[in-house]
Amino acid sequence: MKNKWIALLAIVSISLCLIWWVNQRSNTKLFEVMPVPEFTFINQDNEVVSNKDLLGKVYVVEFFFTNCPSICPIMNRNLMEVNAEINHPDFGVVAITIDPKRDSVETLKRYKNQLAINNDNWHFLTGDKETIYALSDRFNIYVGEASETEGIEHSGKMALVDKNGMIRSRFGKNKLPILYYSGLNYDQAENGKESLTGKFHPEIDWLKEDILILMKE
Repeated sequence: MKNKWIALLAIVSISLCLIWWVNQRSNTKLFEVMPVPEFTFINQDNEVVSNKDLLGKVYVVEFFFTNCPSICPIMNRNLMEVNAEINHPDFGVVAITIDPKRDSVETLKRYKNQLAINNDNWHFLTGDKETIYALSDRFNIYVGEASETEGIEHSGKMALVDKNGMIRSRFGKNKLPILYYSGLNYDQAENGKESLTGKFHPEIDWLKEDILILMKE
């Protein structure tokens, strides 16, 4: 009986230590999701840009298209807010079009100019459609076909990449990593629903905080 109590005490002690470790880790360090999938595309200035070119930068990756009638304008407005607040030469954005047939280099250049983005590290990228869709799979960020949204649709999730080319994320309230950040707006600050007219974007606020953490690493 004594040995059973000792064994039970040991299990409880180990469990408490694990809980403490997870709590400490979630409060002090961003989770390493995976290395950013390799990519090489052409940006709005007709320059070749790859993931290797972005080593040493902290950046956010999104999938979008310029004719998007719904979530893309919201995502890019939110990223512009992030860009304005971070305001650092080592911060960037990689926006990969999922509609390369229409989103030519010239179209992407015009789009960037319309948004008045002056960050040289904000790249709007285009390339082969099959390559782009395969890349979204490797990112685990959804891209698909849908007749009601100009024939294509995509997730509002964004990936945060550190200076070493590692996708990172914070831990959620459940102590598990969130993996990706929502670039969308919500109808409430907490536990809200996605809304095109929503005024809240809690995960964009998280993104700002976590970019600053990575900038200091």
